[in-house]
Amino acid sequence: MNKTSVSENTYLTIFEACQEGILLVDKNGVIKISNESLRSMFGYDESELLGMSVETLIPKRYSDRHVDHRNRYVEDPAPRRMGHGRDLVGLHKDGFEFPVEASLNSVTLDGELHTVAYIIDISARKEMELALKRSEDQLMAYATELEKRVQDRTEELTNINEELHEEMKVRKQAETDAKKALERERELNDLKSRFVSMASHEFRTPLSTIKSSASLIEKYEELGKTDKTLRHVSKIKNSIDHLNDILDDFLSLARLEEGKIHTDFLETNIKLLLDDVYGEMESLLKAGQTVQLVSDADSTLLIDPKVIKNILINLLSNAIKYSPENSLIVITADNVDHFLRLKVQDEGMGIPKEDQSELFERFFRAKNAQNIQGTGLGLHIVQKYVDILNGMITFESEENKGTTFIVKIPLEKS
Repeated sequence: MNKTSVSENTYLTIFEACQEGILLVDKNGVIKISNESLRSMFGYDESELLGMSVETLIPKRYSDRHVDHRNRYVEDPAPRRMGHGRDLVGLHKDGFEFPVEASLNSVTLDGELHTVAYIIDISARKEMELALKRSEDQLMAYATELEKRVQDRTEELTNINEELHEEMKVRKQAETDAKKALERERELNDLKSRFVSMASHEFRTPLSTIKSSASLIEKYEELGKTDKTLRHVSKIKNSIDHLNDILDDFLSLARLEEGKIHTDFLETNIKLLLDDVYGEMESLLKAGQTVQLVSDADSTLLIDPKVIKNILINLLSNAIKYSPENSLIVITADNVDHFLRLKVQDEGMGIPKEDQSELFERFFRAKNAQNIQGTGLGLHIVQKYVDILNGMITFESEENKGTTFIVKIPLEKS
């Protein structure tokens, strides 16, 4: 259908059918037009909203502040999301409030700038988040109760030991065994709690993105907005890739801890192995990031190429993730004194000194990496791979100046 053949009624029909609430206001905040979803959301008839101030739809305690935000937007009418970093609230005609999400755009009609607001009611999402929070609180309460039980049991064992002093040797061994079992139980529950917390956060974000983008794709497809459709398809793909990375980490850790990783030493060209690693990771590089490969090792070495590749992929992935745009990452390989030595050096955010002692623990995230996606398993998995090869891993890092990881693997004799 040619653009010129689309009637005004067709656009109006699409406008009214849109599931998002849509509101058009002039530069003074006066409502000029709204669709059925918007009116239903706020409880008004079309005739009621026309000519009203947009602040009518906002609780009075926010009205003055909203006028300031609106005036600033008129001065710089770039597309944006409203309420970034804070909750937005709508005011229903009947007087009750409800949570909303909104985004803004601008359009010029009859020579005058107007603002288009796209609004959705997120009450259901908020209820789900509240339910999840309640579940997490219950889990924490269970962990606290378990901790108390552990303490009570320890005290009980101590009292028994004092009362039965004549059986000190036997009781001491029993106490040691019990403490180890209780400590293991506490460790497992701590890991469970950390896993639930991490998984709920890491899975919830990409799943929400996928759901939202899928819904918007349907709308944009109907409107013929191919560019927006493709952008949301890209978001879905990126979210799926992130979920796959999380699952790969869990599966790798499970195989490592169950002893299902077996070594297979082969004559391997180190330079080609580095090129292979770079080829797999090149698509993840940020704008302006470059990777320099330096191989001073013998042309071929007897190593396990799969395990070495997994080590390098994990370290390079971290270097890319925690380094800024336009930065340099250097991977160096050489062999000295019957060892293969690998270095991965970046110019990233570095590791705070107080976090360095726990860097290889399961689910550990340094304090300056909390807002970056990740499971906290990558370096723990690297440590496991290095242990399989009887090697060692060290690092040098300074916050805001970068990190260098050094891996030394003993070489098998030909």
